Amino acid sequence: MWPNFVIEARSVLSSTAGAISFAPSWAVALIVLIVAMGAAWGVHSAILALLRRVFRAKRPYLHNVLDQTRVPTLLGVLLVAAAIALPAAPFGADTKALLARLLGLAGIGLLGWIAVMALRIAADLYLMRFRMDVEDNFLARKHVTQVRVLLRVVEVVIALLTLGFALMSFNEVRQYGVTLFASAGVAGIVAGFAARPVMSNFLAGVQLAISQPIRIDDAVIVENEWGNVEEITFTYVVIRLWDLRRLIVPISYFMEKPFQNWSRISGELIGTVLLYVDHTTPVAAVRKKLNEIAEQSRLWNRKVVNLQVVDCNETTIQLRALVSANTAAATWDLRCEVREKLIEFLQREYPHALPRRRNDVIDVTARKNEPPRSANPES
Repeated sequence: MWPNFVIEARSVLSSTAGAISFAPSWAVALIVLIVAMGAAWGVHSAILALLRRVFRAKRPYLHNVLDQTRVPTLLGVLLVAAAIALPAAPFGADTKALLARLLGLAGIGLLGWIAVMALRIAADLYLMRFRMDVEDNFLARKHVTQVRVLLRVVEVVIALLTLGFALMSFNEVRQYGVTLFASAGVAGIVAGFAARPVMSNFLAGVQLAISQPIRIDDAVIVENEWGNVEEITFTYVVIRLWDLRRLIVPISYFMEKPFQNWSRISGELIGTVLLYVDHTTPVAAVRKKLNEIAEQSRLWNRKVVNLQVVDCNETTIQLRALVSANTAAATWDLRCEVREKLIEFLQREYPHALPRRRNDVIDVTARKNEPPRSANPES
């Protein structure tokens, strides 16, 4: 069916060229190409409008897919139309060969673009099953991280393959490349050292996608800065810090250096609140108040609440309160809430429990009236 359609289309275009043979050959050739590509554009628009009408109500996501693929599919249809019309256009042999070469390069680039877009659409379809806007999003973060990192790696591979196929379509470039790789050993070594950071990040990205030491939205401490993983790219990771700054870290960092991940297995954390109080503090009353504060807080996950005396020196004792929450952010807010309310409780109920400095007052006047003490105890 397809060969018959091509033959008929070329016959129609040849008839069109014959009808306007009085014009210059270059003008006839351009008109033939414009007619073919215009017809292809019209067919593409009609089919796209029909599909949009069909999928708008029943498959809203497919309607979005049509919008995303409109440009590459249009370019593909136009390239096919140009390839069909080229033999019927009265160009010279050299001009036809050049245009055929350009169409081939455009086709290779378009195939690479379509492959990348198809991967992105497939990734979006796969990730539609997972929600990131819920509290327990551990499984979603795992899959989102894995898909996004692997997607970027595959995109780079596709880009390199597309560029390679485009260059290999030129015999001159292919032969030059063979000669270059055969004779430039030193240049190859230099290039290898220059590309070492790129390859290191590339391999680190693959390893990160498989082992997943970090995931999207993980709470981490990197370079003594606390934040959440906002984006993982091919070469770097973006950390959104607690004060909305962005920390940019090479992706190989997470394979080579230690860091803290507060949500690696789950988001639950135990927060610590330290209080320095006087020795006369009623610890049992403070422990009871801590339990009351935790019970009334919406941030506490009802798993861990405890208060202990963990240290003591000549001036104060150290109380450590432990409370747990479901996320790192909730744990931080709960710690601040517990600290504030315990201090308020001590100020109101037991002001003497706050740390104090003890000074002995000596009556200097009475000391002066005392007889001097002899240095010899026997005298």
